[in-house]
Amino acid sequence: MKNDYLHKRKEAVVLSYDQSKDVAPRVVAKGKGEIAHKILEKAEQHHIPIQEDPTLVELLGQLEIDEAIPEELYQVVAEIFAFLYKVDHSLKNNK
Repeated sequence: MKNDYLHKRKEAVVLSYDQSKDVAPRVVAKGKGEIAHKILEKAEQHHIPIQEDPTLVELLGQLEIDEAIPEELYQVVAEIFAFLYKVDHSLKNNK
């Protein structure tokens, strides 16, 4: 069953953060249209939580692949990562 969210979203940005080697989260994938759809579909298949924030996606979409996020976005991205960590932790505890 496909999530309706996948069909409404036109742009997606994937962030990654490895605190042992990254100074800040970095863009590891991004796309619009069909590419965004495939990114979101893969996230859903792998049970990766999706956070919808069109303004943030627009800002992050201006970055290049493998580029670290700018310092101005640290706070909002940290809040999203914290939320995703809690969701992931909760899901693991419910298994």
